[in-house]
Amino acid sequence: MLKNNEKKILQIIKFAPIVFILFLSTLTTYLLILNNQTLCEEDIKKIEKEFINNQKEQIKTEVTKIYEYIVYEKNKSEERLKKQLKSRVNEAHNIATNIYKENKFKTKNEILKMIKDALREIRFNEGRGYYFIHDIKGNNLLYPLDIKLENKNYLNLKDTNGYYFVKTIVDVIKNKTETFDTYYWSKPTNEGERIYKKISFYKYFEPLNISISTGEYLEDFEKDLKKNILEYIDKINEKNKRYIFIFTHKGEIIIHKPTNSHLKVDNSKTTEKVNLLNEVIKIAKNKKGGFITYSDSLIYNTSLINYKTSYVKSFKEWEWIIGSGFYIKELEPLINKRKQQLYIDNKTYAINIIIISLLITIVLLIISFYISKKIEKRFTKYKEKIYKEINKNRKKDSLLAQQSKMASMGEMIGNIAHQWRQPLSLISTIASGMKMQKEFGLLDDKEFENNINNITKTTQHLSKTIDDFKNFFKPNKDKERFKAYNIIEKSLSLVSAQFKSRNIDIIKDIENIEIYGLENELIQVLINILNNARDELIKNDFEPKLIFICIKKENNQVKIKIKDNAGGVPIKFLDKIFEPYFTTKHQTQGTGIGLYMSQEIIVKHMSGNIEVENIEFMYEKQHFKGAQFTISLPF
Repeated sequence: MLKNNEKKILQIIKFAPIVFILFLSTLTTYLLILNNQTLCEEDIKKIEKEFINNQKEQIKTEVTKIYEYIVYEKNKSEERLKKQLKSRVNEAHNIATNIYKENKFKTKNEILKMIKDALREIRFNEGRGYYFIHDIKGNNLLYPLDIKLENKNYLNLKDTNGYYFVKTIVDVIKNKTETFDTYYWSKPTNEGERIYKKISFYKYFEPLNISISTGEYLEDFEKDLKKNILEYIDKINEKNKRYIFIFTHKGEIIIHKPTNSHLKVDNSKTTEKVNLLNEVIKIAKNKKGGFITYSDSLIYNTSLINYKTSYVKSFKEWEWIIGSGFYIKELEPLINKRKQQLYIDNKTYAINIIIISLLITIVLLIISFYISKKIEKRFTKYKEKIYKEINKNRKKDSLLAQQSKMASMGEMIGNIAHQWRQPLSLISTIASGMKMQKEFGLLDDKEFENNINNITKTTQHLSKTIDDFKNFFKPNKDKERFKAYNIIEKSLSLVSAQFKSRNIDIIKDIENIEIYGLENELIQVLINILNNARDELIKNDFEPKLIFICIKKENNQVKIKIKDNAGGVPIKFLDKIFEPYFTTKHQTQGTGIGLYMSQEIIVKHMSGNIEVENIEFMYEKQHFKGAQFTISLPF
């Protein structure tokens, strides 16, 4: 017969999976539908954002293409102008050459006059272009715009920057070559003293030892370039639904094509319109341009408010604002259509989830029922085997407990032996010394009393060691406050004789602050570190042998630093120094448990930290290297 508890277990095995499956299925279905609803709402927000971002990206691309096209044409303008000027001068040069060949029998003055007459009336670049001629002395032989200025010397003529461009013409004649030149000059019009950049081309004409030249103001050439660019943009606007608009930094409209033909651009300068213009210019002047959204009622003569988003970018050289935009209302039908499709998809998904959930639930219930029956049968068969295994495990647990006790006892004996080794050696040394001094009659009362006191203190320390190790793992050890200076003095009083006999000096820098913790266990830690430092120092035959003890308050912590000048810990041992039973000493000199126990005391019992590092330092103008232990305790 099955016991009552075993029957309850079988009932739990039979019905718990069914309840769990039903609960899990319902919860999963609900969460999936809820999650899909949340995703649907997020998708709707994303759709609106994506549509607007896509439109923004499109208008940005269109504006960027036009901007790059203008930059390209602008950068090429000077090159094209030079090519044109050179071609014009070559034409004039050919004309002069033909005149010279056909009239070789005439004098040079007669030939020069014929060349000047032939070139004087030639105009190009919409009447702006003309030819001028200079001789090797810098005399202007041909100046069609003002015949009164001909046959005058302009060798020392300079532009506004102090550049003597006529001297460059003379150099071309002297060197029998050709060259381009750039200088800044006023136009021969009624524009006052405005200065413009002018590019000229000079070419040597050998038969008469003169130069034939022409030039063009870059601004005039760029006007033609701007006209061609604007015609190109007009053609683009005619083909596209969306259009490119251009206006100046002063608000003058250059190209603008409203999408609704009945709308007219409002040229009035209202405060709102001026503020919008200033904002557009500010955004456009950014290195990468920018987007701005505004109502087109500020642009057109209309009372209807239709918000538009535009991307604008400034072409600073010409003070042009290039832009394109889209109306947000135009996107609403597309966005609504996508929303409706999402709602339909969400509803379909919810229905499918419910159907699939029901099918999976039914299959899991069948499987659960089948498995429950199997478990019930096997449960009865294995009951006796389980009881047998339980009995075996109890015997094993008893054996393991006994082994654990033996291991703990062995570890405790090892720890005590490690702590007793040095004090017993000290007692033996003191006793032997007293015996020898007695035999030679050198033992006075004061020395005898000091030695007896040291033996007594060491014996008391041995007694305390047993008590400390006995209570080490008990959680009810009481912490107390004690002075830092006292704890150092108590520690050194137990080991000072061994340090003095080996000429080891201890340098103290101690702030007499209070420490909160376990006094005896901290003494044990300090002695462990000091003894290790001593053992390393006596390995080396050098002087001085030094140990430094420093206790200070840093960042709400008590820092106890103990360093020596023994050369430091080998790098390969630094990470292992606090491991149990790890030691660099001979087996007869150490068990490797001291620093391990020190870390256990500081970390587990005093909520502090202990670490070791190799350092280099200066003391009394000498350079030393050694190991430094740092104990950090809460203040």
